[in-house]
Amino acid sequence: MERSPGLATLAAALARHTPGVEAGVPDAHKAAVAAVLRESAAGTDLLFIRRAEHPRDPWSGQMGLPGGRVDPGDVSPLAAAVRETREEIGLDLDRQARALGRLTEVRTHLREGALPRSVVPFGFALAGAAPALELNHEVQETVWVPLGFLADPANRETMDYLYRGATMRLPCYHFGGRRIWGLTLWIVDELLALAGDAQ
Repeated sequence: MERSPGLATLAAALARHTPGVEAGVPDAHKAAVAAVLRESAAGTDLLFIRRAEHPRDPWSGQMGLPGGRVDPGDVSPLAAAVRETREEIGLDLDRQARALGRLTEVRTHLREGALPRSVVPFGFALAGAAPALELNHEVQETVWVPLGFLADPANRETMDYLYRGATMRLPCYHFGGRRIWGLTLWIVDELLALAGDAQ
């Protein structure tokens, strides 16, 4: 496993980063997620969740980042990421972490008319030791994954995905029997690119 850059170095890279945005998607049609990072012996770890199985969730059972749709009461996608993280896993990012910056907004590939139409990721650095997390009904588990594991090309795999009758070969990772792929992997790849630039 490669050693990832320290959290301070990655935080500085995020602060310098100019993320892409989807100007044509109103906030009411967006979701927001939190890329929560912590310092570890391996360098830096990223917090993932495994979503609970639910027929109305387009990402049911998949690995992802804590977060959810922007509600009318949210003043911004950032506020939605903070609120959803607190509701889903009991982590109060306002008190237990610091915001590092915004990552590039990602368009979803849900059916026409479905929401959300894009996902806005935000980076956060955990302050101090990782607290005990309290998962709600939407989350099966949380997993800390070293960025060094994700940065190691030997750990990169591919998977077959059936989309509109055609089989596509997509990149993925397997970590402890869990598969990381799709929209979440796009966000991870941007973090890895920033980590590479920082090094």
